[in-house]
Amino acid sequence: MRVVVTGATGNVGTSLLRALAGDPAVTSVLGLARRRPELELAKTTWAAADVADDDLSGHFRGADVVVHLAWLIQPSHDPFAMWRTNVVGTERVLAAASAASVGALVCASSVGAYSPGPKDRQVDEAWPTHGITTSTYSRDKAYQERLLDLFERDHPGVRVVRLRPALTFQRVAASEIRRFFLGPLVPGSLARAGNVPVVPRVKRLRTQAVHTDDVGQAYRLAVVGDARGPFNLAADPVLDADSVAALLDARPVPVPAGLLKAGAAATWRLRLQPVSPGWLDLALRSPLMDAGRARAELGWSPRHSATQALAELLAGLREGAGADTPPLDPDAGGPLRLGEFRTGVGGSDA
Repeated sequence: MRVVVTGATGNVGTSLLRALAGDPAVTSVLGLARRRPELELAKTTWAAADVADDDLSGHFRGADVVVHLAWLIQPSHDPFAMWRTNVVGTERVLAAASAASVGALVCASSVGAYSPGPKDRQVDEAWPTHGITTSTYSRDKAYQERLLDLFERDHPGVRVVRLRPALTFQRVAASEIRRFFLGPLVPGSLARAGNVPVVPRVKRLRTQAVHTDDVGQAYRLAVVGDARGPFNLAADPVLDADSVAALLDARPVPVPAGLLKAGAAATWRLRLQPVSPGWLDLALRSPLMDAGRARAELGWSPRHSATQALAELLAGLREGAGADTPPLDPDAGGPLRLGEFRTGVGGSDA
């Protein structure tokens, strides 16, 4: 089986490549990314390709399965740049897969595709995927879902799988996550127990997480199996202020959601941190997911709890951990993180 993976150098992509390397059904993997990495993995060869600009059908020709992971969450101050990769890029991937007669497509959706939902119970894959309108990330994920709807309608012979993971953490993703979500002003030492005295407790701020290696295994199962359709991916327990505070040896303090959002909006506009306030809306309004279908039909079972995944990320933040690919490079921000300031906080994805 020949597999092509777009966005192969990122957080999920590298875990997927490791998982595919250990599967005897997979004979070769072509990893596509905008910047060719130094990382060497069994069965994997690399090619440089931007899903928004470059020819893809040549790379896809002869592939049994294409896994589409390429996605931007920065630059948050340039939503058109994100749209070109996320939406136009997905359109181009689907067109190239059709032109190359690829037999199966496995696509990275997200909890962010879901419409507003409950925090006191979990929803299955039938919950609407119209996104959270105030979140650029969520709108792009919802649009991607519509593109997949049309592709499935027009290509009934192609097996299409959509994986919708919760927050996805591992130790070596810590430097990338810090750049994209915390910015250059936040030291990794804050992730050490006792260094953060309080954690805001906000009504409805309850979320889920899953370890990246477990997500990589879910993608592998989708690649080599015969499953179709959408699958939620999340591990127990649900994370809230109390569970985060326990990891940081901090005290939960009630905070109004409006106050937290105002602070996020002000600091984002001042380019003190890279996360637009739409991300907070996404965290507050997106539903909790039931991953029962992935367990029953994919045969997937997470080996790590959500708490373990978060604890590993915090350890990576303290250590400045990363990996030997451009997105995961711990030095990607430049000396003293000057590169992040030079490009404008939230103004570049590099």
